[in-house]
Amino acid sequence: MGKDKKDIILSERRTKVHIFDTSQRRIWTVVGMGKEYWLDPDLDFCSCEGYYFGRLRGKKSCYHLDAIRQAKRENDIEVISFSDEEYSYFLKSLVDDL
Repeated sequence: MGKDKKDIILSERRTKVHIFDTSQRRIWTVVGMGKEYWLDPDLDFCSCEGYYFGRLRGKKSCYHLDAIRQAKRENDIEVISFSDEEYSYFLKSLVDDL
């Protein structure tokens, strides 16, 4: 049996937390099947279309959120550090990709 999308994300270590030094702000991302998505696992939010349309149908999650949750449980998340000066540029690049 083949791997599902969540398992592929986990096996390829596509779950990331971007930490901005000094302020310790965190931005969670998952590289999905072609795009990088912004997530907030504490708010159960993902920027993918599947999350949006799934919520309209009553679903609570998407495979990106499921992957982040599992990676957090297993302490298997890529940590990327940035300076606080890079925060606004990073946010702009995430929004531009939406």
